[in-house]
Amino acid sequence: MNRTSLRVGDEGVQPYPLMTALVVPRPIAWISTVDGEGRGNLAPHSFFTVACANPPILAFTSVGRKDTLRNVVETKELVVNLATQPLTEAVNGSSAPYEHGVDEAEALGLETEPSELVTPRRVRDSPAAIECRLHSTTELGDSTLVLAEVLLFSVADHVLVEGHPTFDLLAPMTRLGKEEWAPPSVPFTLPRPTEAP
Repeated sequence: MNRTSLRVGDEGVQPYPLMTALVVPRPIAWISTVDGEGRGNLAPHSFFTVACANPPILAFTSVGRKDTLRNVVETKELVVNLATQPLTEAVNGSSAPYEHGVDEAEALGLETEPSELVTPRRVRDSPAAIECRLHSTTELGDSTLVLAEVLLFSVADHVLVEGHPTFDLLAPMTRLGKEEWAPPSVPFTLPRPTEAP
């Protein structure tokens, strides 16, 4: 097949839109935090993944010094709310450039509820929320990698099957390139090999 090669550093090559178009689909961490004065913040981050199994640690990257990063560094707490298909418009709306100190959940009319172990509130209509405390941060160029240790999983009963969250009931949204989003896909089961062929 024919290919186009785009070398990082060459004139006209913009890595960010290429990464977001090629590293797909990306789960969305809809992160709620509070600042030192207790003001809430809610913002989506699509540079998000699992970093460690034991202890359970999540990772997200803040591109630039956004309120989420400032708040996490200041208070050491955060909640990752699941961004679901019914909440897509609200998730997208919370990415708007609100002034510092504005609570996006309040501005968008989203109901929140108290978390169990941390101060930031959970999004009430999100079927899953992961309460975390800051583990560490690492500066990487114009971005900051944030590692967050999981303290508690809060999962709505209606998305559990035999005690386990199921993909089709969670209906998580994902981000793609440019302004593209992807709805939940159709999952299938493929057992992992137990030995090499």
